[in-house]
Amino acid sequence: MEIEDIRKIVELMAENDVMELEMEDRKGKIRLVRGNHHVPTPVTVVSAPAPLQSLSPVVTPLAVPSSPSLPPTTTSRQAEARTEQPQPLEQGVKISSPMVGTFYRAPSPDAKPYVEVGTGVEKGDVVCMIEAMKMMNEIQAETRGRVLRILVENGQPVEYEQPLFLLEPL
Repeated sequence: MEIEDIRKIVELMAENDVMELEMEDRKGKIRLVRGNHHVPTPVTVVSAPAPLQSLSPVVTPLAVPSSPSLPPTTTSRQAEARTEQPQPLEQGVKISSPMVGTFYRAPSPDAKPYVEVGTGVEKGDVVCMIEAMKMMNEIQAETRGRVLRILVENGQPVEYEQPLFLLEPL
């Protein structure tokens, strides 16, 4: 990794309020730690080669949803409390994000999405991309199935283990 690349990463860390970052690629490993929001602390670079690790989404069965309906006598405070609770998803297998980043349904803005609702996928098929630190990471299906729901909008930020897709196992 070149010093200019490291400077760019440190700037991105400051812009996004990231206090610590560790990266590893075929050229080596780097760990950056910021002591405060304005001045980065010294950088440690380890140049020993290390193998790249593939990213695997977390696959978990989900529960059947309930359709909550508010009775006419429900107060607005009760309605707010009820809407704040996360709604369970219908039965199926979810494909979750293995990282924090930005979700993209297609390889480029003008390209066709990898999958649509109703699309059949095989284990290992690419279903989306997640951009993290200006790197595009292909997310693959861990099981064979049919896409029931796409749970994230294109270009939306996603969290670690956030459900992205709901599959019907085949």
